[in-house]
Amino acid sequence: MSTTAPRPGTVTTAIPARLDRLPWSRWHWTIVIGLGTVWILDGLEVTVVGNIASRLSEPGSGLAVSSSQVTGVAAALYVAGACTGALFWGRLTDRFGRKKLFMITLAVYLGATALTAVSFHAWWFFLFRFLTGFGIGGEYAAINSAIDELIPAKYRGRVDLIINGSFWVGAVGGALLSILALNTSLLAANVGWRLTFALGAVLALVILLVRRHVPESPRWLLIHGRDREAEEIVSAIERQVEEQKGERLPEPVGGELEIHQRRSVTFMEIARTVFGRYRRRAVLGFSLFIGQAFLYNAITFGFGAILTKFFNVPADHTGYYFAVIAVGNFCGPLLLGHLFDTVGRRVMISSTYLLSGLLLFGTAWLFDQGSLGAGTLTACWCAVLFFASAGASSAYLTVSEIFPMETRAMSIAFFYALGTAAGGISGPLLFADLTGTGKAGDTVLAFSIGAALMCMAGLVAAALAVRAERRSLEDIARPLTAVAVRARAATKGARPSRRTPGTEGPTAPPAASTP
Repeated sequence: MSTTAPRPGTVTTAIPARLDRLPWSRWHWTIVIGLGTVWILDGLEVTVVGNIASRLSEPGSGLAVSSSQVTGVAAALYVAGACTGALFWGRLTDRFGRKKLFMITLAVYLGATALTAVSFHAWWFFLFRFLTGFGIGGEYAAINSAIDELIPAKYRGRVDLIINGSFWVGAVGGALLSILALNTSLLAANVGWRLTFALGAVLALVILLVRRHVPESPRWLLIHGRDREAEEIVSAIERQVEEQKGERLPEPVGGELEIHQRRSVTFMEIARTVFGRYRRRAVLGFSLFIGQAFLYNAITFGFGAILTKFFNVPADHTGYYFAVIAVGNFCGPLLLGHLFDTVGRRVMISSTYLLSGLLLFGTAWLFDQGSLGAGTLTACWCAVLFFASAGASSAYLTVSEIFPMETRAMSIAFFYALGTAAGGISGPLLFADLTGTGKAGDTVLAFSIGAALMCMAGLVAAALAVRAERRSLEDIARPLTAVAVRARAATKGARPSRRTPGTEGPTAPPAASTP
């Protein structure tokens, strides 16, 4: 397969329609495992660090840091790294391809996590916490782009939600693993926490080996003048699926897409597209990310302090409660995901946001009345986050599919960085003060702020969410390089892309419809 990009020209292709008409197969499971399992590592990483903060500050841990430095400085550096990495790698993902970047970003994550395990000084620990976040931020842009461009339209919603929700599978593992790491009868104080980071590096290496077999996005190849490679990849996928199913694939439904290929799109063009042509969609993305960021921080940032201050739960037992909360989080996308493809995006996104916000208002009222114990409060949190997790995962799905192909990774990166910065910086500063006072009224206020912003985002989704279920990405947001869509005559077998060389250069696409 050639890796040298030919001179861009005009290409007429049915490759997007051919990818979308594929039935679910073992090949798609390879994509899910190769690309999606990194969120499990992210969940494990974040949870472990939060839960072992007290151990790192103890004499004999091997690090001269305080608990507040771990939960404050290290957490802020991880968030800063994730925001910076998302923007840096997101731009490169749109320019140089999905595969190159999701291999590089995972390698960065792997190396930084391994080096965190051998930390000998506070500055070393902080530096590699930043670099770990830098790698994981890039993963969000590269992975979500690749998944949505490779998964058929019929399954795109549920797969994207479950993959993003798998963060909480890692959180369950991290909560339970931290209990073992803190048990000095099993592991020395300066060994247990190091082994948790080393385990994360080993798991990342396994994923990196699996990920080698994931191809480049044919959609990206088409736009960047590498239609021959795109054709070879899609033909190989079709042969694999036909061999597995034992029958010939049906004809793709939809028209052929004609595009003028380009090697790159300028940053200003991306900005004009996202904030000019699609400004209503930009408002939608902004609202979804800010709402879920504040709701999550209203609950998860202060959950340990709430349990210890109000219900006298021992600090080393809060991990069990967090594991229960994490299970509730994962069950939301797992059980509700298919409804985003059947009932539809607008109904499901708005309802999950509104329901989680209203349930958190109810939790705040019960807490203020003194009607909850540690167990019943955890049960209320599980109910809230069951819906909130599905909604939060749909935020990533939304910004991935409602903007044109050429801007996809950068759009994901921008809204991810925006939401992460708001939730990871201003959120903790606000909610730490409220949940740390030990006053019920302050905790009720924290819950109410998160609930109000989540409900507001739900109302925005009810008005602006795009009905993207079961639709081709190119139908939801026409590529900037698209010229026309032609009705496709039924033929026996899929027609390959047809290239007209020598027509280099952009052509203004027709105005795309916005919600």
